[in-house]
Amino acid sequence: MAGRPARAAARLLLLWCAACAARPPTADVSPSCGFDGELPPVATFSIVAFDPDTQELGIAVQSKFLGVGAVVPWAKAGVGAIATQSFANTTWGPRGLELLAGGRSAQETIDELVKEDRGRDRRQVGIVGAKGDAATFTGAQCMEWAGGLTGEHFCVQGNILAGEAVVEAMAKGFEESVGEDLGERLIDALAAGQAAGGDKRGMQSAALYVVREGGGYAGLNDRYRDVRVDDHEQPIDELRRIYRLHKQLFPPPRRAAPAPGR
Repeated sequence: MAGRPARAAARLLLLWCAACAARPPTADVSPSCGFDGELPPVATFSIVAFDPDTQELGIAVQSKFLGVGAVVPWAKAGVGAIATQSFANTTWGPRGLELLAGGRSAQETIDELVKEDRGRDRRQVGIVGAKGDAATFTGAQCMEWAGGLTGEHFCVQGNILAGEAVVEAMAKGFEESVGEDLGERLIDALAAGQAAGGDKRGMQSAALYVVREGGGYAGLNDRYRDVRVDDHEQPIDELRRIYRLHKQLFPPPRRAAPAPGR
């Protein structure tokens, strides 16, 4: 009699396994696919830039998307900066930095990423290399309006925008900004893009990520400025407020004093 519960449990296990095997396969949401409605697009506009005076690299982004800072910005001091968006393939961030570190230019890095990805037509990415070379890519199936442009040491890109005027305004806003540092100029570019219409669905989140060699907490990493607004009615204004507070609490690292006799 003692063996009956065990045999019954075994039969139930077999039935459960058979039911699982009969289920249709789940949708492929691997980085090589187009996601096909499984995930919302990161409908957004972003700027990626390099400051030749400080050697800082940074990304600023705004979107009608919750917590956009967790998806779009990737950067490493002395290597480059990347914005991944639309139906974002976030493996393009670390993979792109790996390619840049191996000597690829921004455009060569994009070419390699695009070649490796079956979902390329729904992707968007902007890349700036360690010395300021810039490139941007917009897949043919990104939601209108979608596109980007490059300038000296920067690129801007966006999708589901009010129109081309958004990226044009961002580029102009960055070039004409009188902000005292790269972070301020990046936020100025976002504000200019929003003034030109921005994401046509509205606003929700924004982020700023700037890397600088030894610029992180206690000088132990390159995470110089990493501030985010995950859900707010005016995310760009709030990002600027938090950024200025961050600068007050964490001023730029002091430059090492020259050795005696030099």
